[in-house]
Amino acid sequence: MGNRPLDTQFLDRAIEYAVHAHAGTERRGKGFPYVIHPLEAMAIVATMTADQEILAAAVLHDVVEDTDITIDEIRTEFGDRVARLVDSESDRKLELVDWRARKEESLKRLSFASREEKIVALGDKLSNMRAIARDYTTRGDDSFWELFHIKEKSVHSWRYHALVDALSSLADTYAYQEFRYLVNSIFPEEML
Repeated sequence: MGNRPLDTQFLDRAIEYAVHAHAGTERRGKGFPYVIHPLEAMAIVATMTADQEILAAAVLHDVVEDTDITIDEIRTEFGDRVARLVDSESDRKLELVDWRARKEESLKRLSFASREEKIVALGDKLSNMRAIARDYTTRGDDSFWELFHIKEKSVHSWRYHALVDALSSLADTYAYQEFRYLVNSIFPEEML
């Protein structure tokens, strides 16, 4: 009388889809395959939910933004809910050219997002923040921010503290607590 095996066919298909969609791309100068990031985002989301559609959305969250795949293709392959969750995490639909204006609009949307949309967003943002913390620690403050399109540390501080606020309804999760800790470590409050 052992445990029944977990049916992961839906999630397995989403993982394969993401692997193929991101094939041959590198994580912004890191020297490793891009797909590592969405896989990490999915693993983070798995600490908050076992819902296979939310996990699928986490692994697919950059497919529409960073490849030629459309949200309609995601909807056809994975259904309306996954497509909605992927779409909610994408900046690509914002017509704004200015980086800060796009981020402000994205933060506004995130503040009013559903819990499941925030879970997907937190998976993505914590994965990004972990990478920032690792790289910042090894490179140091002086040269690190030169790697970004926006080079002022204070602007990144503003954004990440705003993300902490926008995601605060997830304060009961370890992922959120880790995210807040990393943000406060890299961007001390006195920078605001």
